Amino acid sequence: MQKNSTRDMTQGSPMKHILGFSVPLLFGFLFQQLYSVVNMIIVGRYLGVDALAGVGSTGSVNFLIIGFCMGVCNGFAIPLAHKFGAKDYSGMRRFIANSVWLSVLFAVVMTVATVLLCRPLLILMKTPENIFEDAYTYILIIFIGIPATYLYNLLSGIIRAMGDSKTPLVFLTLSSFLNIFLDLLFIVVCGLGVAGAAIGTIVSQTVSGILCLLYIRKFPMLRMDKEEWKINLSHMKTLCGMGIPMGLQYSITAIGSVVLQSAVNSLGSGAVATVTAASKVSLFFCCPFDALGAGMATYGGQNVGGKKLERLGEGIKASAVIGIAYSIIAFAVLFFFGDNLAALFLDTQETQLLANARLFLIISSAFYIPLTFVNIMRFMIQGMGFSSFAILAGVCEMAARSLAGILLVPAFGFVAACFASPLAWIFADAFLFPAYIHVKKKLERVLG
Repeated sequence: MQKNSTRDMTQGSPMKHILGFSVPLLFGFLFQQLYSVVNMIIVGRYLGVDALAGVGSTGSVNFLIIGFCMGVCNGFAIPLAHKFGAKDYSGMRRFIANSVWLSVLFAVVMTVATVLLCRPLLILMKTPENIFEDAYTYILIIFIGIPATYLYNLLSGIIRAMGDSKTPLVFLTLSSFLNIFLDLLFIVVCGLGVAGAAIGTIVSQTVSGILCLLYIRKFPMLRMDKEEWKINLSHMKTLCGMGIPMGLQYSITAIGSVVLQSAVNSLGSGAVATVTAASKVSLFFCCPFDALGAGMATYGGQNVGGKKLERLGEGIKASAVIGIAYSIIAFAVLFFFGDNLAALFLDTQETQLLANARLFLIISSAFYIPLTFVNIMRFMIQGMGFSSFAILAGVCEMAARSLAGILLVPAFGFVAACFASPLAWIFADAFLFPAYIHVKKKLERVLG
């Protein structure tokens, strides 16, 4: 099982490794977005535009918190990838044990804090009164499920650190179909409203986490003795040094999204519903960039662990070719069919909302090439062990989205919201390219 499931990226064709690792991840992200999209379709079709806007208005604050959880777990996986690349399996097990202890602590603290603060945060975001209760109900349940988020993301991160991106896909696929079934059950049959959509998400994620747990118990290299389970402050410091910056990168980026969402909220529930629908379509089309990024983190981590620095640039070039080709295709599809895709969430009679959604998608997809490099360069830098630079990239994105939310949306309205993410991607690229050159030279001096 170990030999067939894991992937050593320190030798062989970078293109082959990146595609072989990223394609299963892509399907995983697609299925993740699928059940998110189905959530929205069911909410929009069965509960109406206000319910759709209510759930959609929580997107930025959801990303603020859940993004931090995911970022922390991704960061915890980097030392594991380093140890795996160096063939130090005992050291890898000790890092896994300490990442478990830290995840339990983070999950408890974050669940309590977010449950207490979610209502004041929605008020601060100027959530429209007619959608406020739906927004609060949905996000409260999502926050209660934070431990399930840590469970799945930590365990799937451990599996991916060993080069196995296929197994988490299988479990995520199963949980995606379960989520769709639960949505229909809780919303349509049981009449639980937006609460049903949130409960379905949490239950399905818990199931995928449990499946990951059952799977990793079968790996001999991951079986820990009592000594390896001991808390090690040095290991925890290393894990926090990787995980917290990556988590903050997501959260800092999300702060800009919260500011932008507040500005969109001020335009009314129609604008919120339009951005919600268009963003869901856009997130679906952005899955390949997420998959490339996750692939680059593992690729970079293993090659740094194996002291194969000459392979880093080769990996970036291979990923760039893939990302640019896909960006061109995605723009063409959204240009011609953007309004049709948005109609999955919005009533076809809402012609103005559909036209605005198409505009949002065209503008956003026109800048997918800069987004390609945001994911490639940022995750490569993280995989190389310089997670703190991710915070600065996140600051650049936050500044751009905040600028759009505070100055541009009030002045120019909806069209300014369409340019917010492209502006953020350009800001981030302006930082990431020189940052990569800097950290590469630093590693060459240290390992050279």
